[in-house]
Amino acid sequence: MSWLPEASSHAGRVDVLLAGLVLISLAVLGLVFGLMFLNIIRFRVGSQMPVPHEVVAHKSWRFEIGWTTATLVIFFALFVWAARLYVVGFQPPAGAIQIYVTGKQWMWKVQYPGGQREINSLHVPLGRAVQLLLTSEDVIHDFSIPVLRIKHDVLPGRYQSLWFIATRTGSFRFYCTQFCGIGHSRMTGTLVVLNSTDYADWLDHTPASGSLATRGEALFISNGCSGCHVSGRYPPDAQEPGRAPSMVGLYGSIVPGPDGRPVRVDGAFVHDAILHTGAGRFPKGRYTTEMPSFRGVLGEDELAALVAYIQTLSSSTPPGMGALASPPREGR
Repeated sequence: MSWLPEASSHAGRVDVLLAGLVLISLAVLGLVFGLMFLNIIRFRVGSQMPVPHEVVAHKSWRFEIGWTTATLVIFFALFVWAARLYVVGFQPPAGAIQIYVTGKQWMWKVQYPGGQREINSLHVPLGRAVQLLLTSEDVIHDFSIPVLRIKHDVLPGRYQSLWFIATRTGSFRFYCTQFCGIGHSRMTGTLVVLNSTDYADWLDHTPASGSLATRGEALFISNGCSGCHVSGRYPPDAQEPGRAPSMVGLYGSIVPGPDGRPVRVDGAFVHDAILHTGAGRFPKGRYTTEMPSFRGVLGEDELAALVAYIQTLSSSTPPGMGALASPPREGR
């Protein structure tokens, strides 16, 4: 059910929700204004309609309570429905292909796990789960692909995540929908959905300067990360504090946060740990070395490569790395 073009498994559900919200809102609006106009006409000046004193003085609490309760239940149900769609949009399935998208005035830079890069163009396979890891190098942008019904703010120095499964081949436009400067109107691109054969062929014929993970490993060494993190202890509940947490097996694990509550180590966690070390990612006193911030030292492209490399050190197959060779997945 859709009166607009759609090309993802998520789009139809969003359209049904929007249609339900519009129809219910129109029904409530029509009822309220209909009763208002009915009473305006019935009790206008000069009308012969009798107005008994008890009708004016008496208030029907039963009607008021029923009316309020009914509308509250309806709109709360819509809220729960929308919240579920929203939450599902941030929980990609295992094996989703991870693609890094960086916003910069006024372009979108795209990096693939195999090392391929594009500007203002995004190639994805048909029927496969794709996770977009979004960030910005300068100001707040907003990444929107209307035909997929996905849209999210892209914040500088932070990772945002969206996922989708394309259900139709073709070329579709995507946009920045947050005013980001004088060149905002030019910050557009093209989403290209290919079948599995054409997508594999495109990957093979697109120049790549080594995989993201390989580039990340070189950055991990050249920036001195290996001096502390390779020798660190993991898991972090070791008896004696190590110099720094080891990266082996860290990605995807559950670790205690600065307040002691458990948090999962994902791409956003690693990204923020590199840039925002002052906030602390681990409880103080657990490690003997305090990590300096790399804000202004590493660009977003380099951070994406580091995250991809740290994923390969996980005990499980990193999302996006093994996804290219895995069989197609079912839709959401």
